Amino acid sequence: MSATAAGGPSTSSGRRPTRAVVDAVGWSSVLLPAIPLAVLLDVLGAGPALLFFVAAAGVVPTAAVIGRATEELADRAGPGIGGLINVTFGNAPEIIISLFALNSGLQEVVKASLIGSILSNVLLVLGSAMLVGGLGRERQRFDRTATSAQSLMLLLAVAALVMPAIFELVRGAHLPGVHAERVHLDASVQHLSVAVALVLMVTYGLGLVFSLKTHRDLFNPPAAGATDDEDDDGSWSVRTAVLVLAGAGLTVAGLSEILVSSISDAAKSIGLSEFFIAMIVVAIVGNAAEHWVAVTVARKGKMDLAVGIAIGSSTQIALFAVPVVVLASFVIGPAPMPFVLNGFELGATAIAVLVAAHVTANGESTWFEGVQLLAVYVVLALTFGFA
Repeated sequence: MSATAAGGPSTSSGRRPTRAVVDAVGWSSVLLPAIPLAVLLDVLGAGPALLFFVAAAGVVPTAAVIGRATEELADRAGPGIGGLINVTFGNAPEIIISLFALNSGLQEVVKASLIGSILSNVLLVLGSAMLVGGLGRERQRFDRTATSAQSLMLLLAVAALVMPAIFELVRGAHLPGVHAERVHLDASVQHLSVAVALVLMVTYGLGLVFSLKTHRDLFNPPAAGATDDEDDDGSWSVRTAVLVLAGAGLTVAGLSEILVSSISDAAKSIGLSEFFIAMIVVAIVGNAAEHWVAVTVARKGKMDLAVGIAIGSSTQIALFAVPVVVLASFVIGPAPMPFVLNGFELGATAIAVLVAAHVTANGESTWFEGVQLLAVYVVLALTFGFA
């Protein structure tokens, strides 16, 4: 029985930041020791492969903390401002890692990690959720209208993201190579990338108005929400959420610096390309907390939420994180980064988004559809590994 139920004072809203962090990380608490261990290994000059994977492991619980703190602030700020908070901080680990990679001149790693995040969400996360959630059930159903709106937004975003590459191909230029770190492109494609980034950010802003204001009931049906008791039982104070978010942000920044500084040497020592590590390893690490949540809620039969996490997170990456990084490249790093994808990124993104849109079009899923999505992801990962 809780203290409140027993007649004692409630302390949930004043929960200490340290206790809040432990509660937020959940299953990933086993990886918390990786955070100080990564710092220690960096100071001691440990091997790059060990350093990279320990730092990557440390990002996982930190991402979970950022996700929980963001949700708490969004709940207390209301739907409008809450949506902006979710956009700003929801993909913070991916954005922070990208900014450090930009500063190191690893522009192709940046693009690969962002595209890898989209692929992992629409194939790995959605596939795992459909598989685990569908076991023991004939089928699971979810809101087809809301999912179609999100899928269409993602499809339009991807169409915009691939246009700079098509622009280069039509002009007779070459796409970036898989093993390149930075490719010099002329000013015209740089300006095109900026224009596309601005269009995407405006589109996402209007998407927030659509989903959080004019059509709020469509995306937030009363039945899908938590009860008042669930909201009150374990909520954080604004002060706690801000302190935890600030601390987690600084932690991710430190781990990202270690991660990025070791990625090149780690790739060489384990015999994998930077492209593969960015597309698969870094992308999965940055989204690990969301992956787990989506699979967990799908198993509980909440497929609307699971699909929303997978498609919604991909949409945030495409419409918010990518434009932010493109614009930031004009002030961070050795040169601006036109968002021109290489051939593998171009093909994989188109395939993944089209397949995911098709699978979610009928508003229901089975475990075998999850297997098929996972199979597509494995095939893409194998291709990247041999590239």
